[in-house]
Amino acid sequence: MWLGLLLLIVLAAFFTSGIGPLDVSYKTVLQLWLSPFHPAWAAGIDDTVRYIVIHMRLARIALALAVGGSLALAGAVYQGVLLNPLADPFTLGVSTGAAFGASLAIIAGVGGIHLGISALPVAAFAGALMALYLVYVLGRMDGRIHVTTLVLAGIIVSTFLSACISLIKSLNEDSVSTIVFWIMGSLSGKSWTHVLLILPYLVLGGGVIFWYMRELDLLSLGDIQAQHLGVDVQRMRFLLLLASSLVTAAAVAVSGVIGFVGLVVPHLVRLAIGPQHRRLLPAVLLLGGLLVLISDTIARSLLSTGEELPVGVVTAILGGPFFCYLLLHRKKYLQL
Repeated sequence: MWLGLLLLIVLAAFFTSGIGPLDVSYKTVLQLWLSPFHPAWAAGIDDTVRYIVIHMRLARIALALAVGGSLALAGAVYQGVLLNPLADPFTLGVSTGAAFGASLAIIAGVGGIHLGISALPVAAFAGALMALYLVYVLGRMDGRIHVTTLVLAGIIVSTFLSACISLIKSLNEDSVSTIVFWIMGSLSGKSWTHVLLILPYLVLGGGVIFWYMRELDLLSLGDIQAQHLGVDVQRMRFLLLLASSLVTAAAVAVSGVIGFVGLVVPHLVRLAIGPQHRRLLPAVLLLGGLLVLISDTIARSLLSTGEELPVGVVTAILGGPFFCYLLLHRKKYLQL
């Protein structure tokens, strides 16, 4: 399955590299892709075309793959650790915290470019970490972290920060459209800088998650069974939730809030290959990236006027009905 997904990703990336307002032939795209191995193959290609294909479209493709993979990977961890099939990367209020931080940056006028990088992702990342800290403070009981209280704390923090965002929008009407578009998620105007911004967190957080795949399987059995099998449940839960939350925070910080990816993709992969995380996590990482890449391509090419839809709207339109189908399918299966 992994090789099939990798092949689909390469084909989708190549196909989407030729889609955009500027008509670029796929022969030119192939020449530019292969030019690092043989510079003569890209000789004669206009510099503007080269910049658009490499520094705009290919960078956006790479970012879509990184964001989608991050959200789907985090969703699989959340569902396994919290023992909640409806958990996704936003269960603990991380995305709402990122949206709150970005909203503050927008109304404060510091969302522009400083020292070559936008301050908006930095503010969003800080807001996500703040939300995660509040959830952990509220979710601890008697010095221990309990799954139920952690989820409830996430709902409380998310609801409170959503109210704060609504207050910010009502007090600053000039920034409402910018805040709303960011909250709905978008990869418009992103560059290789944003790819480099998310990659360290994806590598670090993903490395921790993949390192503890066996412990994640044991945690999925429940706390008592995991303890009997030698797992330090509290420590392992903290490490895995922290790693997945950092990955989510980085993704949301560069793309805004993109929903349903972390919810639908793990379910789909579990139905296809089973719940064992050694096989599940790599497939989830790849399929999540592929889903966001396809959704972003639809978002930027669907309207004939050249305007872009928020990619979060597209993932919701695609993911919502599909997840309803999954629920109905599982319900019929249980009735049998």
